[in-house]
Amino acid sequence: MLDSPVNPLRMSLGPAQRATDQRLADWDAAGFARRLWAKDHTLWAKEPAEIANRLGWLALPEAMQAHVPAIAAFVQEVRSAGFQHVVLLGMGGSSLAPELFARTFGHTPGYPQLTVLDSTHPGAVRAVEKSVPLERTLFIVSSKSGTTIEPNSFLNYFWARVAEKTKTPGSHFVAITDPGTLLGKHAAARNFRRVFEAVPDVGGRYSALTHFGLVPAALLGVDVARFLQAASRMARACSGSVPAARNPGLVLGAALAELARAGRDKLTFVTSPSLALLPAWLEQLIAESTGKNGKGIVPVAGEPLGAPQQYAPDRVFVSLRAARDSDAAQEARLMALEAAGHPVIRIEAGDTINLGQEFFRWEVAVAAAGAALGIQPFDQPDVELAKTLARQAMAGAAQGPAAGAPVLASDRAALRKAVADWLSKAQPGDYIALQAYLASNDSTDSALASLQRTLRDTTRLATTLGYGPRFLHSTGQLHKGGPNSGLFVQFLDEPSEPLPVPETDYTFAQLLQAQALGDFQALAQRGRRILRVQLGRDAASGIKSFEEAVRG
Repeated sequence: MLDSPVNPLRMSLGPAQRATDQRLADWDAAGFARRLWAKDHTLWAKEPAEIANRLGWLALPEAMQAHVPAIAAFVQEVRSAGFQHVVLLGMGGSSLAPELFARTFGHTPGYPQLTVLDSTHPGAVRAVEKSVPLERTLFIVSSKSGTTIEPNSFLNYFWARVAEKTKTPGSHFVAITDPGTLLGKHAAARNFRRVFEAVPDVGGRYSALTHFGLVPAALLGVDVARFLQAASRMARACSGSVPAARNPGLVLGAALAELARAGRDKLTFVTSPSLALLPAWLEQLIAESTGKNGKGIVPVAGEPLGAPQQYAPDRVFVSLRAARDSDAAQEARLMALEAAGHPVIRIEAGDTINLGQEFFRWEVAVAAAGAALGIQPFDQPDVELAKTLARQAMAGAAQGPAAGAPVLASDRAALRKAVADWLSKAQPGDYIALQAYLASNDSTDSALASLQRTLRDTTRLATTLGYGPRFLHSTGQLHKGGPNSGLFVQFLDEPSEPLPVPETDYTFAQLLQAQALGDFQALAQRGRRILRVQLGRDAASGIKSFEEAVRG
């Protein structure tokens, strides 16, 4: 157990312990921690491109404390104005941390409720619209670049809806973006209530401790000053003067890298209830940072914890537990996995406010693991490919591989054959990725969770699940740039309405269809094994038909 005053970390690594210890000794000899804090790009690459301007996250726990009073004043202004709901319009790094805050902390009485919209499915957009009173709702348009198509489409839609209710719609909108973006200029022209300019030298997946994460958290009533203080404790524990073997971020990073090098590259999260959404944030950080150059660590979130015989020897289990949660059955299963020779990493987070520590620990760990794996962790070279192909599809000029007609879930015979052919391509060490271009709701969520369990139990392959298009901004980089070890199934449905996007010539249904097609074409270009399935109007029923085909 680390003896620093931070969330305890315990690891049972088996044969990988020796390589991890050696890695830490090598890092000490090379001055890794000191060079990290000096922002030395040569830890990852010869050239500083997209590294030198992506290391601002190291200073955030201290630097952002100066912004707390202004954020607190804004929150009081919002409360005084009578806003009861906040809807965050974002994608990827702009939406995952706010959703984590909303699900982990809820909202303090007297503060607004927070809803995150990061799906272009017409049903998801409509569901958010119906869930809030527009005249008492504040919309946060959150985009680092200011040009991301999803939040800009959301902005157009809800601006038009709010303008039907008031002559001053700008008072219902806030922007969070980098300095000088088109979104910032657009917000000024439309008299947004506020524009927050975020720290520009921090990438999206490292931005949880910037305005992108802290403003939504403060609106919920989270004590962001305490949150940053917790992160500061971890930052001090990971400082350049701390020996690698006592540095919480480097210890975890060395273990992740050496386990992956030994074939244990399926990082499987097991959480207590209070931290259930933390793996969704970690997914992007890990997959988008390490999934490139044919390498990568595969984060696995949402799988129910099984018995040792249900897992192949490519797993690492990470237990994340809050102090107020206790689950003896879960701990017994972890001990059984450990006894069977599976590596197990345990992190005790204490109070949920200590999530600030885990943000920083994992950011250091992933940056360090990238160096050990020979990966530049701060770019995302394969994300743009799917975006480009989606734009071509939107313009009616698709240039990628022909997609062909998806298999119909209603055609049971054809579905059974397609599923059997797809699964026959699986090899040891592979993983399965469920890509759901669907609206999230209770019935669909439940059907997908059941399918995830069935695929894991049937194939013994790690099985991941992501809703589109949000996963394109997180695990999508790993899918295309990581090892060719994924089997992908793309689920589509028939939205009940197309839902036009105001001020454009497209609908949300067309946008989602183009994003799915672009993703398929990008995967096909990289030689990935992918199956497309049309579920019809009843997505949950179609998923159950797919599960029956898997069982068959």
